[in-house]
Amino acid sequence: MAKARSSVTRTSRDRELTRLLENRRRDLVRDVLDTLRSSRDATPANRGVLDLGESSEVEMQEALAFTLAQMKSETLQAVDEALRRLRNGTYGDCRQCGRMIAASRLRALPFAVRCKPCEEAREAATERPNPVSVPRIGDFGP
Repeated sequence: MAKARSSVTRTSRDRELTRLLENRRRDLVRDVLDTLRSSRDATPANRGVLDLGESSEVEMQEALAFTLAQMKSETLQAVDEALRRLRNGTYGDCRQCGRMIAASRLRALPFAVRCKPCEEAREAATERPNPVSVPRIGDFGP
C-alpha cells in the first residue's frame, strides 16, 4: 500500500513539476529569441554615429546580452533534459546515489540532477583554494 501511495504522490509531483518546467522552457525560449532579435537589429548601421565612449558602452552591453543569452540557452538545455527524464520515468532520481530528490529541491531547481547531500559533496570536492594571494595594506611595510 505504501508503494501505491508513493507512486501517486510521485505522479502528482511530476505533473506539477512538468507544468513548472514547461512554463520555464517557454519563458527561456522567448527570452533567448528576444535577445537574438534585438542583437540582430542592433547593427552598426542602425546605431548611427557613435563616439568612442558610446561605442565601447554598446559593445559591453552586447557582450553582456550575449552572455545572458548563452546562460539562458544552457538552462534551456537543462530544462529539456529534465523533461526527457520525466518522460523516461527517471526524473527526480539522484544521478549520484539513486535516491529520490526532495520535492522542495525540485520546485526550487526543477532541473536538478543530484540530491542536496550529493550536490554539496560534489561542490566541496571541486572547490580549490585560490593560489593567488592578494596583498593587504600591512604587507608593504611601514
